[in-house]
Amino acid sequence: MEPAWRQQGRGRGRSQEGQGERSRPLLKERERPGAAAGLWAAGRGGRAKAAVTPEPPHGDVPIKAASVQSKFEEIRKSNQAAAQRLVESHFSSSSSDDDDDDEDIDHEDGKRGKILASTFTTYTDQTGGDAAGLVRTGQYVSDLFQSGALTCLICIASVKRTQAVWSCSSCFSLFHLPCIQKWARDSVFLVSSVTDEDFGEKQQPWPCPKCRAEYPPSATPNRYTCYCGKLQDPPADPWLVPHSCGSICQKEIKPTCGHTCLLLCHPGPCPPCPKMVSVSCMCGKAKPLPRRCSNKAWSCQQQCGRLLPCKQHTCSQPCHTECAPCPRVSVQSCVCGAETAERPCSSPRWNCQQVCGRLLTCGNHTCEVVCHDGVCPPCPRSVSRSCPCGKTKSSLPCTEEVLPCGDTCDLPLSCGKHTCSMRCHRGSCETCRQEVERECRCGKHRKLMPCHREYLCDSKCPKTRSCQRHQCRKKCCPGNCPPCDQSCSRTLGCRNHKCPSVCHQGSCYPCPETVEVRCNCSSTVLVVPCGRERSTKPPRCKEPCRCPPSCHHPTREPHRCHPGPCPPCKQLCLLPLPSCSHTCPQPCHDLVLVRSQQVQLAGPWEQLSEPAFVKKALPCPPCQVPIPTACFGEHEVSPVPCHRQGRFSCKRACGRPLTCGNHTCRRECHLVTNGNKCEVCEEGCSKPRPPGCPHTCPRPCHPGDCPLCSQMIRQRCHCKISMLYVECTKWTSADGQTKVELGSCNNQCPKELSCGHRCKQVCHPAECEEKCQQKVKLRCPCRRIKKEFLCSQSPQCGVQCDDTCKDQQRKVSQLKEAEQRAAQEEEQRKLQEELEAFEKRQQRGGRRSKKRGRREEVDDDQRAGRWRRCVAFVLVPLGGALLSVAAYYLLTTP
Repeated sequence: MEPAWRQQGRGRGRSQEGQGERSRPLLKERERPGAAAGLWAAGRGGRAKAAVTPEPPHGDVPIKAASVQSKFEEIRKSNQAAAQRLVESHFSSSSSDDDDDDEDIDHEDGKRGKILASTFTTYTDQTGGDAAGLVRTGQYVSDLFQSGALTCLICIASVKRTQAVWSCSSCFSLFHLPCIQKWARDSVFLVSSVTDEDFGEKQQPWPCPKCRAEYPPSATPNRYTCYCGKLQDPPADPWLVPHSCGSICQKEIKPTCGHTCLLLCHPGPCPPCPKMVSVSCMCGKAKPLPRRCSNKAWSCQQQCGRLLPCKQHTCSQPCHTECAPCPRVSVQSCVCGAETAERPCSSPRWNCQQVCGRLLTCGNHTCEVVCHDGVCPPCPRSVSRSCPCGKTKSSLPCTEEVLPCGDTCDLPLSCGKHTCSMRCHRGSCETCRQEVERECRCGKHRKLMPCHREYLCDSKCPKTRSCQRHQCRKKCCPGNCPPCDQSCSRTLGCRNHKCPSVCHQGSCYPCPETVEVRCNCSSTVLVVPCGRERSTKPPRCKEPCRCPPSCHHPTREPHRCHPGPCPPCKQLCLLPLPSCSHTCPQPCHDLVLVRSQQVQLAGPWEQLSEPAFVKKALPCPPCQVPIPTACFGEHEVSPVPCHRQGRFSCKRACGRPLTCGNHTCRRECHLVTNGNKCEVCEEGCSKPRPPGCPHTCPRPCHPGDCPLCSQMIRQRCHCKISMLYVECTKWTSADGQTKVELGSCNNQCPKELSCGHRCKQVCHPAECEEKCQQKVKLRCPCRRIKKEFLCSQSPQCGVQCDDTCKDQQRKVSQLKEAEQRAAQEEEQRKLQEELEAFEKRQQRGGRRSKKRGRREEVDDDQRAGRWRRCVAFVLVPLGGALLSVAAYYLLTTP
C-alpha cells in the first residue's frame, strides 16, 4: 500500500483558501485600548441620529422610551459591526507587503521587538535575562511578523494573521485550517480506497505535508485553536503573537522533566527548561548542586572506578552516566574451551572453528557440531527410522543402515501433480518428464510440454500499472502487475525540482526544500519554501548599499541596500566643458533612460528586437553661463550663454541717420563694416505740411522746405448738401471768416427748428437760431375760442375759457346726473314690482293645483319679459336721442 501523499488528489487547497478566512469575534471595549475611539469614528452617522432625537411628551413616555431604546440598540449594533470591520481591515492590511520607507522599517522593528520581549518575559525572568535557549523559538515568532515568511505548503499562499491555521506538533509548520482538513480527508480516502476489502473499515493515518509525521483520522483538526490549545478562535490582537491566546503555554517540556513551558502561547518548539534543580553528579559521589533543569547532568571530574562487565577491570574515565565497554585486551577461551586467544574485553564470547568431536550418548558416534557450549545433542540415528520412501518403519540400532523396501516410491514430484514411478531409492526423485497440455500464465494460449517446464507465451500485458500512467508490458503476465519501477520525474509545484519518487498515482508531494532569498548585499537572508522565491520580495536590509558607482563619480550617494538597480545618480556632473573653462552644472547623465529607435513592425506576430528604453550616456549640454555682451548697434548689454559668446543682434531697428538727414536706418540691428553699410533712403518726403493740408509733398525725400500745395480740396458745404472745390493754398492760408464764406453754398438752410418749421437763414455753420417768426393758431381747452401768435412766443401765451364755456360744461354735467338718477329710479321700480308680486303669491295661500300655480308663474314671467323688451327697444334709444339733442344745444349756444 502506498502512503497517503502518493495517492490521487492534488491536495493544494486553492479552492479552500477563501473559506479559511473567518471573521474574528469583536473584542470587548474593556479589553481593547482605543475601542471607544474606533466606535465613535466608525459610527458617526448613528451618533448624529441619536443626538437629534426629540424629548417625548409626558403622556407618551412609555411608548417613546421604547422606541428610543430600540433605536439605541440598532445604533449600538451598527457601531459594533463598523468597529469589527475596522479591526479586521487593520489586521489584514498589517500582514500585507509593507513599504520600504525607513520610518516604517524602524517602526515595525521597534513594535516587533516589544512583542517578542513581552512574549519571552516569563522565561527570561527565570534565566536571569539569558535568551540562548530561545533562538529556535524566537525564529518562529519572528517569521510570523515578517511578510511572506510563513507559507502554507498546500496552497502555496501566505499565512495571514486573521486566517484560521493548524500547527504540526512535529515540525511546527503552519497550514491553513481548510487546507489541512482537505489534505487529511483526501489522504485517508485515497489510502482506504486502494483495496476493496478494507475500504471504510480500517482506520488509515494521514501524514503531515512537510515532515510526514502520521496522525490518526481522529486527530483531523476541526476547529481553530491557539498554539497551546487552550483557546478556540483566538482574537487578533496587535500586541500579541498572531494566532496566540496571550496566556502562559504550560505544555509539557520535552524531554520530560516534570515542568511545563513558561513562555506565553507561542509557535514552534518549547525552549529548554529554565528552572533550577538540585542534582548530584553523574557518578553520584559529589554533593548535589543547583543546576538548570535542561542541563542538570554534570560531572565531578573524579575517576568513575566502577567494575566493568568483563569483571576484571574498573572504569578509569571521569565522572559519567554509563560506562563504555572495556577497551583493554585479555586472554580469553572460546566457548568450547579448546582454544585461547587475546581478545578485547568488550567481546568475551567467541567460537573457534573446530568440530566438537565428543562422544555422543549412543557411544558409537561423535558430535559433528562446531564449537559450542553445554551438552552435545543426542545421536540422530538413535530415533525410529524408516525406508527412503517412508512406507516401512523399523527400529534398528544406530550402527545399522535401513535398506530400501523395494516398493514404488510414490513420493510427489516437484510439479505437484505426479508421483515418482521408481522403486524406493535413496536421494531425491528425478524431474517429472510427462507431457501435459499446459496453459500459459496469462491464460491466453495452451501447448503440450513436459510437466516440469513452465509455459510462457510472448504476449505482453496491456494493463496499466498502479501509477495509472505506464503499461505493464510484462510477457505472459498472470494479472498481478508489479508496481511501477520508473521514476516519477514530474515537475513539482515549486517549478524548480522534479519528483524523485517512484512513479505513483495522484499528485506529487509538496517540495520540501527551502530557498534562501537574499538581499542585494547577501547580508540579510530570508528562508522561504521552494517556489516562493519568485514572488517573495528580497528582505529589507539595513546595511549600506555596496554596489560600485556606474558613473564617473568616485562614490554613490549613501543609501540602504535594496533590490534591483540602484537609483539614478543625482550628484552634479561637474565635468569640464570642452569649449570653455566652466564645469557642467547638470545632474549626472552618464546612464540615462532614452527611448530606443524602434523599427516599424509589420504586424502583431513580430516581436520587438530591442527594449523600449535603453541606458545611454548623454553628452554634456552647451554651457549656459551668462557672459555680458553688447549688441551690434550697441543698443544694450545683455547676458549671452557661454556657448554663444560674441556680439549679437538685439532685433531692434538700427537707428543710425541716413544720408538724407531726415530718416534713420530701419534694418535689424547689424554690424556696420566697409561692405555692410546702412540702407539708402528710398522713401518720399515726410516733412510736415502746413496745418490743414492733407496732401504729401510730391518730391522724394529732400533737404530744405517743400513747395506750396496747388491741389484742390473737395468738401461739402455747411448744410451737407452741395459739394465744393477749393484750392488747398487758399484754404490753408484763409482766416476764420473767410473759411466760413468758402464753405457756404449760399442756399437756404434745409434744417428744421425744434418747433418743426424750416430755418430761414442762408447756409451757415453751427446750430440754427431758435427764434421762429412764423404765426400759429391757439385754442382754449374746450376748443371754442381761437387766436394767432408768433411761433417763438407761443409757449409763453395761452387761451383761457370764459364764462360761456363754463356754463356749457355745467349744463352737460347736469344732464349726465339726470340720466344716472333716471336709471336708478328704473331699477328701484323693477325691484318694487318683483316684491309686490311675491307678496301677492304669499297672500293667496291655500292649496293650489300644480298646473294653476305653474300657469300663474308663466304669466308673470311673460309680463316681465315684455316689459324688459319694451325698455330695451324703446326707452333706451329714446333717452339716448334726447341726450344727444341736449348736448348739441348746449355746445352751440354762445
